[in-house]
Amino acid sequence: MPQILRLYLWHSLFYTYYDIMKIIFATHNPNKLREIQEMIGNSYQVLGLNDIDCHEEIPETAETLEGNALIKSSYVYDHFNMNCFSDDTGLEVASLGGAPGVYSARYAGEACKAEDNMQKLLEELQDVENRDAQFRTVISLIIDGKKYFFEGVVKGEITTQKSGQDGFGYDPIFQLKGFNKTFSEMSSTEKNEISHRGIAVRKLIDFLKNYSS
Repeated sequence: MPQILRLYLWHSLFYTYYDIMKIIFATHNPNKLREIQEMIGNSYQVLGLNDIDCHEEIPETAETLEGNALIKSSYVYDHFNMNCFSDDTGLEVASLGGAPGVYSARYAGEACKAEDNMQKLLEELQDVENRDAQFRTVISLIIDGKKYFFEGVVKGEITTQKSGQDGFGYDPIFQLKGFNKTFSEMSSTEKNEISHRGIAVRKLIDFLKNYSS
Protein backbone atom coordinates (compact mmCIF):
# COMPACT_ATOMS: atom_id res chain seq x y z
CA MET A 1 0.00 0.00 0.00
CA PRO A 2 1.47 3.42 -0.95
CA GLN A 3 2.72 5.51 1.99
CA ILE A 4 0.40 8.46 1.24
CA LEU A 5 -2.65 6.12 1.28
CA ARG A 6 -1.57 4.57 4.60
CA LEU A 7 -1.23 8.05 6.11
CA TYR A 8 -4.66 9.08 4.80
CA LEU A 9 -6.33 5.98 6.24
CA TRP A 10 -4.54 6.41 9.58
CA HIS A 11 -5.71 10.03 9.89
CA SER A 12 -9.28 9.07 8.95
CA LEU A 13 -9.37 6.31 11.56
CA PHE A 14 -7.76 8.54 14.19
CA TYR A 15 -10.26 11.37 13.77
CA THR A 16 -13.22 8.94 13.65
CA TYR A 17 -12.17 6.88 16.68
CA TYR A 18 -11.35 9.77 18.95
CA ASP A 19 -14.19 12.00 17.69
CA ILE A 20 -11.83 14.95 17.29
CA MET A 21 -13.56 18.33 17.12
CA LYS A 22 -13.81 19.66 13.59
CA ILE A 23 -13.19 23.26 12.65
CA ILE A 24 -13.40 24.85 9.21
CA PHE A 25 -10.54 26.80 7.70
CA ALA A 26 -12.10 29.04 5.03
CA THR A 27 -9.71 28.30 2.20
CA HIS A 28 -9.54 26.36 -1.07
CA ASN A 29 -5.73 26.42 -0.94
CA PRO A 30 -4.38 22.93 -0.15
CA ASN A 31 -0.94 24.30 0.76
CA LYS A 32 -2.37 26.61 3.42
CA LEU A 33 -4.65 23.83 4.69
CA ARG A 34 -1.70 21.45 5.02
CA GLU A 35 0.41 24.04 6.86
CA ILE A 36 -2.37 24.84 9.30
CA GLN A 37 -3.11 21.16 10.06
CA GLU A 38 0.60 20.55 10.70
CA MET A 39 0.68 23.42 13.18
CA ILE A 40 -2.56 22.56 14.95
CA GLY A 41 -1.71 18.85 15.18
CA ASN A 42 -4.36 16.42 16.42
CA SER A 43 -6.24 18.79 18.72
CA TYR A 44 -8.68 19.62 15.92
CA GLN A 45 -9.45 18.18 12.53
CA VAL A 46 -9.12 21.08 10.14
CA LEU A 47 -11.42 20.95 7.11
CA GLY A 48 -11.19 23.19 4.07
CA LEU A 49 -14.02 24.68 2.06
CA ASN A 50 -13.93 21.83 -0.46
CA ASP A 51 -14.50 19.35 2.39
CA ILE A 52 -17.88 20.94 3.17
CA ASP A 53 -18.84 21.34 -0.51
CA CYS A 54 -18.36 25.09 -0.42
CA HIS A 55 -16.92 25.82 -3.84
CA GLU A 56 -17.80 29.51 -4.01
CA GLU A 57 -15.03 32.06 -4.25
CA ILE A 58 -15.90 34.25 -1.27
CA PRO A 59 -15.33 37.86 -2.36
CA GLU A 60 -12.68 39.78 -0.41
CA THR A 61 -14.00 43.31 -0.73
CA ALA A 62 -12.73 44.90 2.50
CA GLU A 63 -9.95 47.47 2.61
CA THR A 64 -8.15 45.78 5.51
CA LEU A 65 -6.79 42.31 6.27
CA GLU A 66 -9.06 42.15 9.33
CA GLY A 67 -12.11 42.96 7.19
CA ASN A 68 -11.36 40.32 4.55
CA ALA A 69 -10.70 37.63 7.16
CA LEU A 70 -14.01 38.43 8.85
CA ILE A 71 -15.92 38.31 5.56
CA LYS A 72 -14.74 34.75 4.92
CA SER A 73 -15.29 33.37 8.41
CA SER A 74 -18.72 35.03 8.62
CA TYR A 75 -19.78 33.54 5.28
CA VAL A 76 -19.00 30.01 6.41
CA TYR A 77 -20.55 30.42 9.85
CA ASP A 78 -23.72 32.01 8.45
CA HIS A 79 -24.21 29.50 5.61
CA PHE A 80 -23.00 26.26 7.21
CA ASN A 81 -23.45 26.93 10.93
CA MET A 82 -19.98 25.54 11.69
CA ASN A 83 -17.19 27.01 13.78
CA CYS A 84 -14.75 28.56 11.38
CA PHE A 85 -11.59 30.57 11.09
CA SER A 86 -10.10 32.36 8.13
CA ASP A 87 -7.00 34.36 7.46
CA ASP A 88 -5.84 37.14 5.25
CA THR A 89 -2.19 37.88 4.70
CA GLY A 90 -0.50 40.88 3.20
CA LEU A 91 3.04 41.63 2.18
CA GLU A 92 3.74 45.24 3.17
CA VAL A 93 6.75 46.89 1.53
CA ALA A 94 8.05 50.05 3.20
CA SER A 95 9.21 51.89 0.09
CA LEU A 96 5.83 51.26 -1.58
CA GLY A 97 3.84 52.76 1.26
CA GLY A 98 2.74 49.36 2.55
CA ALA A 99 1.73 47.95 -0.82
CA PRO A 100 0.75 45.43 -2.01
CA GLY A 101 -0.86 44.91 1.41
CA VAL A 102 -4.49 43.82 1.22
CA TYR A 103 -4.10 43.40 -2.55
CA SER A 104 -1.15 41.00 -2.27
CA ALA A 105 -2.94 38.02 -3.86
CA ARG A 106 -4.05 40.06 -6.88
CA TYR A 107 -1.29 42.64 -7.13
CA ALA A 108 -0.75 42.04 -10.85
CA GLY A 109 -4.47 41.79 -11.64
CA GLU A 110 -7.55 39.76 -10.77
CA ALA A 111 -6.59 36.71 -12.86
CA CYS A 112 -2.89 36.81 -12.01
CA LYS A 113 -0.70 34.03 -10.65
CA ALA A 114 1.89 34.19 -7.87
CA GLU A 115 4.60 34.41 -10.51
CA ASP A 116 2.98 37.53 -11.97
CA ASN A 117 2.78 39.19 -8.55
CA MET A 118 6.42 38.51 -7.78
CA GLN A 119 7.56 39.75 -11.16
CA LYS A 120 5.62 43.00 -10.78
CA LEU A 121 7.03 43.60 -7.30
CA LEU A 122 10.61 42.91 -8.39
CA GLU A 123 10.20 45.32 -11.31
CA GLU A 124 8.84 48.04 -9.03
CA LEU A 125 11.76 47.61 -6.64
CA GLN A 126 14.40 47.60 -9.33
CA ASP A 127 17.21 49.99 -8.27
CA VAL A 128 15.34 50.74 -4.99
CA GLU A 129 17.74 50.66 -2.04
CA ASN A 130 15.21 50.27 0.77
CA ARG A 131 13.77 46.78 0.37
CA ASP A 132 12.40 46.44 3.91
CA ALA A 133 9.11 44.55 4.11
CA GLN A 134 6.91 42.66 6.50
CA PHE A 135 4.42 39.85 6.22
CA ARG A 136 1.29 40.28 8.33
CA THR A 137 -1.40 37.66 8.89
CA VAL A 138 -4.75 38.27 10.57
CA ILE A 139 -6.94 35.34 11.62
CA SER A 140 -10.66 35.79 12.20
CA LEU A 141 -12.26 33.08 14.34
CA ILE A 142 -16.00 32.66 14.83
CA ILE A 143 -16.84 30.03 17.42
CA ASP A 144 -20.25 29.61 18.98
CA GLY A 145 -21.21 32.92 17.39
CA LYS A 146 -18.39 34.87 19.06
CA LYS A 147 -15.73 36.70 17.04
CA TYR A 148 -12.01 36.85 17.80
CA PHE A 149 -8.90 38.11 15.97
CA PHE A 150 -5.26 36.99 16.10
CA GLU A 151 -2.29 38.65 14.38
CA GLY A 152 1.21 37.58 13.39
CA VAL A 153 3.95 39.82 11.92
CA VAL A 154 7.47 39.08 10.69
CA LYS A 155 9.96 41.58 9.28
CA GLY A 156 12.46 41.08 6.51
CA GLU A 157 13.34 42.29 3.04
CA ILE A 158 12.58 41.62 -0.60
CA THR A 159 15.42 39.87 -2.41
CA THR A 160 16.54 40.93 -5.88
CA GLN A 161 15.67 37.57 -7.40
CA LYS A 162 13.68 34.44 -6.67
CA SER A 163 15.27 31.63 -4.70
CA GLY A 164 13.85 28.28 -3.59
CA GLN A 165 11.21 25.84 -4.77
CA ASP A 166 8.90 25.38 -1.76
CA GLY A 167 6.26 27.61 -0.20
CA PHE A 168 3.80 29.75 -2.12
CA GLY A 169 2.89 33.36 -2.78
CA TYR A 170 5.84 35.70 -2.30
CA ASP A 171 7.92 33.13 -0.36
CA PRO A 172 10.69 32.90 -3.03
CA ILE A 173 11.52 36.63 -2.70
CA PHE A 174 11.04 37.25 1.05
CA GLN A 175 14.04 36.88 3.34
CA LEU A 176 13.40 37.07 7.07
CA LYS A 177 15.70 39.26 9.15
CA GLY A 178 18.51 37.22 10.69
CA PHE A 179 18.35 34.52 7.99
CA ASN A 180 20.31 34.07 4.77
CA LYS A 181 17.60 32.23 2.87
CA THR A 182 14.09 32.93 1.67
CA PHE A 183 10.91 31.41 3.07
CA SER A 184 10.83 29.26 -0.06
CA GLU A 185 14.20 27.71 0.84
CA MET A 186 12.98 26.64 4.29
CA SER A 187 11.30 23.36 5.18
CA SER A 188 7.65 23.63 6.13
CA THR A 189 8.57 22.80 9.74
CA GLU A 190 11.18 25.54 9.93
CA LYS A 191 8.91 28.09 8.30
CA ASN A 192 5.94 27.23 10.54
CA GLU A 193 8.04 27.89 13.64
CA ILE A 194 8.90 31.46 12.65
CA SER A 195 6.40 32.66 10.04
CA HIS A 196 3.72 35.31 10.40
CA ARG A 197 1.05 32.66 9.86
CA GLY A 198 2.74 30.43 12.43
CA ILE A 199 2.68 33.24 15.02
CA ALA A 200 -1.02 33.94 14.39
CA VAL A 201 -1.94 30.24 14.37
CA ARG A 202 -0.14 29.59 17.67
CA LYS A 203 -2.18 32.40 19.21
CA LEU A 204 -5.30 30.74 17.78
CA ILE A 205 -4.25 27.33 19.13
CA ASP A 206 -3.55 28.71 22.62
CA PHE A 207 -6.99 30.29 22.60
CA LEU A 208 -8.74 27.11 21.44
CA LYS A 209 -6.99 24.98 24.07
CA ASN A 210 -8.40 27.21 26.80
CA TYR A 211 -11.76 27.94 25.20
CA SER A 212 -15.01 26.97 26.85
CA SER A 213 -18.38 27.91 25.38
